[in-house]
Amino acid sequence: MRAAIFDIDGTLLDSVDLHARAWVEAFAHFGVTTDPAEVRRQIGKGGDELMPVFLSQERIRREGEAIEAYRSDLFKRRYLPDVRPFPGVRPLFERIHEAGLTIALASSGKRTEVDRYTEILGIGDLVDVATSADDADRSKPHPDIFQAALRKLDGVAPDAAHVVGDTPYDAEAAAKAGLPTIGLLCGGFPEADLTAAGCVAIYRDSQDLLAGFASSPLAGT
Repeated sequence: MRAAIFDIDGTLLDSVDLHARAWVEAFAHFGVTTDPAEVRRQIGKGGDELMPVFLSQERIRREGEAIEAYRSDLFKRRYLPDVRPFPGVRPLFERIHEAGLTIALASSGKRTEVDRYTEILGIGDLVDVATSADDADRSKPHPDIFQAALRKLDGVAPDAAHVVGDTPYDAEAAAKAGLPTIGLLCGGFPEADLTAAGCVAIYRDSQDLLAGFASSPLAGT
């Protein structure tokens, strides 16, 4: 058995800028001024890994849950309606399915967010398993989410699966779980950063990966 394990935000959905705006606004609501560009560079991590970049541990202990709850509600109300799939996502999933691979989603988002994203993408009938922040103690770049995906992909060995992601955090987390990563540039991270993080192949987006599927690591050739 072989599998493809997909990150969602920035990989399948054009949502990175929207998440960054929500974090900037949430921090500002609590009196914390942040550099939007630096916040954007942290998207791909869960809140447990992102907040320590901007807040002291004492502040996180005192207000971390409130900040995360405010950000989550803000994103759902103001930004989620603007989230759109990148081109070629469903055709790529159909091609992967035809090739006999099992498909998993592995996101740092909450379970409810992953379910909503699956609806937006229109891929629910093609996804075999999904993991979220609810399945992991720590978010990326820790390996927990990908390790949880492997547990759900019963019978799939790490050397028979590839992660597809858009950030160095995806590649770092996957490597710690023994998984190679295919990088996509659509999330906005430079190719050099994805290469340095260990991506074994890099494509522009889902459409580009679909076009080059026959010679990609997912084809198993």
